Amino acid sequence: MEKPRILVVDDDREIAAAIEKLLLLEDFLVIRAYDGMEALDLLMGEEIHLIIMDVMMPRLDGLSATMKIREERNIPIIVLSAKSQDSDKILGLSMGADDYVTKPFNPQELVARVRSQLRRYMQLGDLGNARQESGLRVGSLYLDEESRELLVDGENIRLTPTEYGIIQLLMRNPGVVFSAEQIYEKVWKEEAYSVENTVMVHIRRIREKIEINPKEPKYLKVVWGIGYKIEKLQQK
Repeated sequence: MEKPRILVVDDDREIAAAIEKLLLLEDFLVIRAYDGMEALDLLMGEEIHLIIMDVMMPRLDGLSATMKIREERNIPIIVLSAKSQDSDKILGLSMGADDYVTKPFNPQELVARVRSQLRRYMQLGDLGNARQESGLRVGSLYLDEESRELLVDGENIRLTPTEYGIIQLLMRNPGVVFSAEQIYEKVWKEEAYSVENTVMVHIRRIREKIEINPKEPKYLKVVWGIGYKIEKLQQK
């Protein structure tokens, strides 16, 4: 199997070098960039499987670079930031990041998060290794599990690996309510601890992509005080 290629983007060259050394020990291939513009240029010519993106950088900051990348690519993006407030984390996830790690970071935790994101991205987001012969359909939503494509009324909707994992879980279980903790543990495959905001941001992003009116959703519903579900609907 091809070694995963990870792009590390940080204007602090010592931190970038330290992350590269950490990832090389885990047998990943690493490419470095020192600002958002350099990262975008590298993505045009390199096959990258995951990005570790610092926030505060010259020329183009990490969140702006993440938004630009999300216009074209679904590569997993882990944002690094010295800011640890929930509001900062929510902002990063809202901009398109799949995960958010605060500095100073625990090396083992960063590696675990990298592996978690790569597992979903490179193994077709297959929850529980349960393969199905055909895609999943709920109303006008159609999820092709072979190609990892979501169609809404026939239109292809671009999803990040994390969004794909969430929508796949919910569409495989229409009408079933999952708590934020259950979603996190099944999709992130990690123990859930204070994850409501993280899951909420991803749910909101999915809604914005699949709903005509995200404020009055037809498909992705909140069951207040309990969790989230995909509504049971007949095929359209």
